[in-house]
Amino acid sequence: MKELLELIAKSLVDFPDEVSVNEVEGEKSIILELRVAKDDMGKVIGRQGRIAKAIRTVVKAAAVKENKRVVVEILQ
Repeated sequence: MKELLELIAKSLVDFPDEVSVNEVEGEKSIILELRVAKDDMGKVIGRQGRIAKAIRTVVKAAAVKENKRVVVEILQ
């Protein structure tokens, strides 16, 4: 999941070197914390959060195949 989120985020932003994904595993779920450059926040979130929602949908769909629950958080 971490690699998938990182690949998607790096393809969207202007500064791919500043993309980082932190994975926090809980008992029943995995939290993926996505950090990007301040100038790239708008590109990752999109208009009215559409791109962020699409990213979350793709990652959740990949997680279902592994019988896991994933939460994607976009941090500054």
